[in-house]
Amino acid sequence: MSVKPYDAEGSKREQVEHMFDAISPKYDLLNRLFSLGIDQGWRRKVIRMLKREPVERLLDVATGTADLAIMAARKEAARQVIGVDISEGMLSHGREKVKTAGLEGRLLLQQADSQVLPFADGAFDAVTVAFGARNFEDLERGLREMLRVLRPGGRLFVLEFSRPRKAPMKQLFRFYFHRVMPAVGRMVSKDSAAYTYLPESVDAFPDGAEFVRILERCGGREAMARPLTGAIATIYSARKA
Repeated sequence: MSVKPYDAEGSKREQVEHMFDAISPKYDLLNRLFSLGIDQGWRRKVIRMLKREPVERLLDVATGTADLAIMAARKEAARQVIGVDISEGMLSHGREKVKTAGLEGRLLLQQADSQVLPFADGAFDAVTVAFGARNFEDLERGLREMLRVLRPGGRLFVLEFSRPRKAPMKQLFRFYFHRVMPAVGRMVSKDSAAYTYLPESVDAFPDGAEFVRILERCGGREAMARPLTGAIATIYSARKA
């Protein structure tokens, strides 16, 4: 059964949208606090992989407050970057960051559902999603939709939390994710469900080799996984046939 932020009944998409609207004012603060900035290092690895081939148009799905999209534009990983997210609250904070960075001419943010992307087939050279795939209501539908908007030979990169299997990282990760993060998240964001949903959604997400198989089943070729920081996170990549 799909993990949802608030209620077992009802649409996961609507609940995720509401959750991110609610926590958007504190989202960046909590991200940096919880990860000690390591998450930005993971994003930089995605950008380095992205830059190995020329990219004219890049789509960043579940862009949130646009951290990865801004990094891609700043580092000239693509000529044009479009970021989409279902949460207007997150996008409003992202737009302020884009304006502050002086990237309004190269980076556009718009509200859109990852499962019904408002773009033509083959519209992009590359698609990225960072810490958003586990929030898709239908994971395979979301992956197929991202592959649909890629041109033939275009690349998909998915950065997502994963579950360490080896001690002591396994035990440390589980304690931190299930005890520390929910407590601090509730205190700072005032949303009692959002930071309980986070570890639950990570536990439910098909990581590692299982996710690679799903990518292949959805039509991705050359699918592979690159674990990061003791497998706390993983970069998955695939190419459209």
